[in-house]
Amino acid sequence: MKISPKQLGLYLGLLLLGSGAGWVSRSYFFKTVVEEPDSELPIATSILRTATEPASALAQPQPSSPYPPIDNPNFIAAAAEQVGPAVVRIDASRSVRGGAEPFEHPLFKRFFSDEFPTPEQELPERLEQGTGSGFILSNDGQVMTNAHVVEGATTVDVTLNDGRTFKGEVVGTDPVTDVAVVKIKGDDLPTAPIGSTDNLAAGQWAIAIGNPLGLDNTVTAGIISALGRTSSQVGISDKRVQFIQTDAAINPGNSGGPLLNAQGEVIGMNTAIRAGAQGLGFAIPIETATRIGDQLFKDGEVQHPYLGIQMVNLNPEMQQRINESEDIDFEIEADSGVMVIRVMEDTPAEVAGIKRGDVISKVNEVEVDTATDVQAQVEASSIGKALKVEVERKGKLKTLEVKPTKMPSNLN
Repeated sequence: MKISPKQLGLYLGLLLLGSGAGWVSRSYFFKTVVEEPDSELPIATSILRTATEPASALAQPQPSSPYPPIDNPNFIAAAAEQVGPAVVRIDASRSVRGGAEPFEHPLFKRFFSDEFPTPEQELPERLEQGTGSGFILSNDGQVMTNAHVVEGATTVDVTLNDGRTFKGEVVGTDPVTDVAVVKIKGDDLPTAPIGSTDNLAAGQWAIAIGNPLGLDNTVTAGIISALGRTSSQVGISDKRVQFIQTDAAINPGNSGGPLLNAQGEVIGMNTAIRAGAQGLGFAIPIETATRIGDQLFKDGEVQHPYLGIQMVNLNPEMQQRINESEDIDFEIEADSGVMVIRVMEDTPAEVAGIKRGDVISKVNEVEVDTATDVQAQVEASSIGKALKVEVERKGKLKTLEVKPTKMPSNLN
């Protein structure tokens, strides 16, 4: 069909008239023109396409997002359905001696000292029970959970979502990262798909599955609210973990359960609830958990590299406090970095010549700004292998070689 200049003018007039009528009018006009079999209106369709698309979209291609799109509006249900069969309840029992501790207060001793056992007396054994969560890593029964869930347990029962219960053997625990692994005897067991935290960002979806308060396979959802929370920020400074923070509800009993992304992949293991955190929970990144888990399954223990120093993060205020302190017999010039405040005796740091007051600038040729950065580099090193530590001492840079040893058991 050929079109006269008058008809073309009519089409353009309708287009301009409909420009304020919204997307529906323009879409209908576009559909009418394009679907005409013998239409010869390339100019009109080109003008219409320009009118209905942003100028920026025509000027240059839009960059693709690093985060996968969520096509399923029921993605939380889909993620829970995918991973739920591999989430387990762990019931652990341990024998402990106790019962007199609550009466150690002087007020009780004054009136009841003859009726309660003294520290020298043997206290009766009692059975302590606890419930946590975990998830299956392999179809032959490798299970991951938190160390505090199964540590010291004499018996461990592992219950699957389908009701099957297995006796579990605690293969190993690592109190430093709060990771533990349990083995159950089974075949063709459901497994949890393992994801990655490489592209994880605050604001992304987070889904937690576990057994909070003994309520099996409870699903909660929220977002990733922060990344890289240090152990001291979380309130458990004895751990060597940088945590994922989430506002997905995590309650007692969730410990050891998986934290999922929107695709239903495990990105972390729920572990810590900070008192007074108003609904914030924390999870161990899955890369840390699986690295420790692999060592536990292989050797039954994890050997953490140890230097033997205590550190503090420097800033102008801290620098001033240190230089004004009467207990410190030196002055520091740096107002940023990581300062060594103590070197333990007979440790790799002392042997290598690290001194109190040294400001660490690099570890293993990687710049460090905080004590957490130093700790991360030490954790990534190998026991017995020289580790280069660059320090600033009295305004001069020195590079020292430290050979980490195994962390003493009394520090675990």
